[in-house]
Amino acid sequence: MRENLAISLQKPQAILFDMDGTLLKTDTLLAIVHERVFHTLREEGLYVEETPPLEALLGCLGMVLDDIWMKLMPNSSEEARKRADVLLLQYELEELAAGVGELYPYVKETLTELHKQGIKLFVASNGLEHYVKGIVQHKGLSELFTGLYSAGEFETATKVELVARLLKDHSIQTAWMVGDRSSDVEAGKGNGLPTIGCAYATYGQSAELSNADVQIRDFRVLTSLLAASK
Repeated sequence: MRENLAISLQKPQAILFDMDGTLLKTDTLLAIVHERVFHTLREEGLYVEETPPLEALLGCLGMVLDDIWMKLMPNSSEEARKRADVLLLQYELEELAAGVGELYPYVKETLTELHKQGIKLFVASNGLEHYVKGIVQHKGLSELFTGLYSAGEFETATKVELVARLLKDHSIQTAWMVGDRSSDVEAGKGNGLPTIGCAYATYGQSAELSNADVQIRDFRVLTSLLAASK
């Protein structure tokens, strides 16, 4: 389904957001971090091949880290992959603290408006705990979110499980799931939630959002969808 302001969704108690490709324009952060990670791995003798293209990493967003490294470095050692985990988080936090990385247009303003209207806001991400929390902190979003849920913190195997835990923990009966990847649509559908696909993101394939209830190309549309909800 395409962006359609005439559609009426059930008014939610909460809205759940993916992070990469939904709130954060992740390439603006990873362009630097990606190079740093593989430079260090080569310096330490843990990786001798060419640095995988940044586009390959961006295409893996939404996966858990183990799956990302297996796809980017299929011939690497377990030591190299574990070291890459450490370096990725370290460099992401360093660059975030330095002001690197951009939110998508109108994200902060729209989240602020949704928060003012009494909607509980959550992050549900397959990322690492401190990465997700670091973004929210450094981008000035902390006061807007009721909870930040990450696969890294709760050790969930799928986003369906992560969202199920979030809903149970906070006794949420009605919510929307907002994200840019098939895992977000699956997480929403798997928990009986309406799903809103972020078609402005470019990290996945457009077909991934084909089952979303709504597709949006501008983050501000969320306020219009809320106004039309019943």
